[in-house]
Amino acid sequence: MQKNYNTLSNRPHLAVLTTDGFQDMEAIVPIGYLVNKGADITVIGPKKGRVKAYNNDFELIIENEVGEVSIDEFDALLIPGGKAPAVLKEDESSVNFARDFFMTGKPVAAICHGPQVLAAAGVLLGVTTTGVSKIKNELENAGANYKDEELVIDDNLITSRVPEDLPVFVKAIEKALITNPVD
Repeated sequence: MQKNYNTLSNRPHLAVLTTDGFQDMEAIVPIGYLVNKGADITVIGPKKGRVKAYNNDFELIIENEVGEVSIDEFDALLIPGGKAPAVLKEDESSVNFARDFFMTGKPVAAICHGPQVLAAAGVLLGVTTTGVSKIKNELENAGANYKDEELVIDDNLITSRVPEDLPVFVKAIEKALITNPVD
């Protein structure tokens, strides 16, 4: 069941799961867009502290370790791409968090290499998804139906491929969090 976040008292709270090696635009653009739309964001990862993008000097601060937060605190999960998902998929607490979050039915958004974490979590069997073409085989080996499209939505999963897909990706996340959009 989706909530209506049209009032400030009901601001959606998103977890952004990442670590060192995130792709700058795939983290910064969704965070900025959703904050400007009224969302609260908490960056989580395997360890607290500053993490750096692989493609420039942008940094994010991981506010909480995955094991310090509860899925119940969040309304959606965002997994940016880059090199970070390859690290996250090897971290048991991050994989478990992604799996358990996905199973709640709340929105999960992953872009580029982000779906690798969901593949490792074992939740993609029979799910239609996309991601950067380099992980197509990995997703299909996890049981996913891969589509090379800018946006693929399958139930609570929102996926996109690359930074050029960000405009439709962020709007899909926003739409998933609002039950009564203003026309």
